[in-house]
Amino acid sequence: MRFSIISIILLLLLPFLASCVQKQVYIVYFGDHSGEKALHEIEETHHSYLLSVKNTEEEARASLLYSYKHSINGFAAVLTPEEATKLSDLEEVVSVSRSDPKKYSLHTTRSWEFVGLEEGERKQSWWKGSGDHVLSKARYGQDVIVGVLDSGVWPESKSFSDEGMGPIPKSWKGICQTGVAFNSSHCNRKLIGARYYLKAYEIYSGPLNTTEDYRSARDKDGHGTHTASTVGGRMVPNASAIGGFALGTASGGAPLVRLAIYKACWPVPGHSKADGNTCYEVDMLAAMDDAIGDGVNVLSISIGTDKPVNYTDDYIAIGALHATKRNIVVSCSAGNSGPTPSTLSNIAPWIITVGASSVDREFVSPVVLGNGLRIEGQAVAPSKLDNKLYPLVYAADIANPNMTKDALGQCLPDSLSPEKAKGKIVLCMRGLGTRVGKGFEVKRAGGAGLILGNIQAAGGELPCDAHVLPASAVAYNDAVRILGYINSTENPKAIIIPGRTVLHTKPAPFMAAFTSRGPNVIDLNILKPDITAPGLNILAAWSEGDAPTKLAEDKRIVKYNILSGTSMACPHVTGAAALLKAIHPTWSSAAIRSALMTTAKLTNNVGLPLSDHSGNHATPFAYGSGHFSPTKAADPGLVYNASHSDYLHYLCTFGSISKIYPKFKCPKSPLAAMNLNYPSLAIPNLDGAVTVTRTVTNVGGSKSVYFFTARPPLGFSIRASPSILFFDHVGQKKSFTITVNVRSEMLSTLNKDEYSFGWYTWTDGLHVVRSPMAVSLA
Repeated sequence: MRFSIISIILLLLLPFLASCVQKQVYIVYFGDHSGEKALHEIEETHHSYLLSVKNTEEEARASLLYSYKHSINGFAAVLTPEEATKLSDLEEVVSVSRSDPKKYSLHTTRSWEFVGLEEGERKQSWWKGSGDHVLSKARYGQDVIVGVLDSGVWPESKSFSDEGMGPIPKSWKGICQTGVAFNSSHCNRKLIGARYYLKAYEIYSGPLNTTEDYRSARDKDGHGTHTASTVGGRMVPNASAIGGFALGTASGGAPLVRLAIYKACWPVPGHSKADGNTCYEVDMLAAMDDAIGDGVNVLSISIGTDKPVNYTDDYIAIGALHATKRNIVVSCSAGNSGPTPSTLSNIAPWIITVGASSVDREFVSPVVLGNGLRIEGQAVAPSKLDNKLYPLVYAADIANPNMTKDALGQCLPDSLSPEKAKGKIVLCMRGLGTRVGKGFEVKRAGGAGLILGNIQAAGGELPCDAHVLPASAVAYNDAVRILGYINSTENPKAIIIPGRTVLHTKPAPFMAAFTSRGPNVIDLNILKPDITAPGLNILAAWSEGDAPTKLAEDKRIVKYNILSGTSMACPHVTGAAALLKAIHPTWSSAAIRSALMTTAKLTNNVGLPLSDHSGNHATPFAYGSGHFSPTKAADPGLVYNASHSDYLHYLCTFGSISKIYPKFKCPKSPLAAMNLNYPSLAIPNLDGAVTVTRTVTNVGGSKSVYFFTARPPLGFSIRASPSILFFDHVGQKKSFTITVNVRSEMLSTLNKDEYSFGWYTWTDGLHVVRSPMAVSLA
């Protein structure tokens, strides 16, 4: 009898349980709006649509997460599939898409001096630019408002002091949202706004674990504080990482910009913070919509996917497209999935896509083996070994039983035998697990020190971490040499010499192994990334709510920390864009991107072409147009402009414009993708010859003459028509065509689908306006 009653109850509950399980977060998208309606009217309209599929007004209001209303027109709500289908059938609704909860994540002082924007006398001669002049001309970015989408901010950091700053710009319409450990007093004339977005996160992940993060814009991760201070942190003397490494004046690229913080990234439940955060597209879209409405001039987004995403499915791309309508510059990280090709994130042509490279500073910590061989490692480990040789072992040789073959040598948690590790220096290889976690495992097992060997793909790239015991990271080839010594010696020994900061290292910059590479598989006609900037071992402000390693076992607190990733490169370009916005307030976002791209550097500080992490020549699929040079970008001579309407015409070629802007009428013959007025040129699958069109705008001297020159990709020829451009006033536009031909005599030497790279330039003797090219054979 009891079984029958339970069965009946379960049968009665099944429809209710099924509806609960089926409910998901959906984005209901209407495109953009005219701006004629008041914000509250737009919200009421969104509510009325929800009411049409919900049973009661209370249910409709409870299901609404966000109303996107500033430039984006739509809303996010909790719906059943049936409710979503009903809404999608309505004529006014452009799309109803279920939110992907796992799509986005964070891409995680010397650098500004390295690119010529330092204060003081020390200059890098190879940049040949006056950083002080550019900074003063831009008034250090004063009154430019930069929005930072990330994990929040630590407002007490000296990097966000407003001392000596003037009133907040009248154009600012944002707020300082109160929350746990964050109130209006934490905003000031520097940190002028702060918001947080948690609704989608809690739908998918459950209530926020308040021991891991704050229910506010306060940063308990560190990543957001780091990126915000890189963009526009104030000049803070005597700043350093743990152990005194990288001591100097910490400063953002535009130290007087106003910062607005949009926290949309949160801890992944059940994971260490060192494994990364998650950022839900519903929350991010709300942040971008608010940033547009608040009046930001530049957006910095060090967030992306781990693989390319179609424009119409990428809400960073959609939000950025709306931002360009308000002439907001959007700078995004390229991703950390390199060196594998075709892994780029944030590849929409209206976004500045930023790769990561090194600076001319190293934290040298040599390893000396018992046979006298000295290997140049790097580390920022604050603790030191005694000046003597220690026994040296390979992690795989002292592993606990039952370790899988793939995990051997990786120093994963609880993998090492304390009896065999005690008092020894342990060689651990990168691969599985976190770099800093390996140090914790060696320390747990009683090891004296850590040698961290690179995987082969990382080559000579050496990210430096705040290790908890004496440590040194070594290149892959050096790790192989150390392992060879261990295997060939009866009593192998080594010593780790304490690290020290070394400046003016050569060659620099080189491309980081982790930076994602092209080609841009969403559209092979758009060359991405656009540019590269410092992203390896960058010092910037840090949250005092988190350890420098982000590991729960680490109880250390720091004010500044060293981090690597395209997340660190993105805010460098954001800061440069803010300076250009201050100098040229009427320039479009496309003009600012063009100025940065066409003035970028192609050589390192020894005058050789940019190389990758292994010392081989890098290509534009790694660095785009080159390493950014803010001092030159302030006066680029010519720019390649593009409007919001141009991007819509571009989308017509994909037949997908109706998914974003349904009211836009595409022409019968839409713009060919390769004819988008972009500062670079990609021609895939060339069969014979192709002609493309570009237009440049004169932003240099009132009267000037530019001559065309080129270094064609191997196996191809280039011709421009006209090959001379005459300008008689600033703002004048000139169009030209470029014809690219396959050289018949070279056909036998070319491989199909393999790209060749080259450049074309316009120069008037003062300005060099360079555009990279990538061409492949059909």
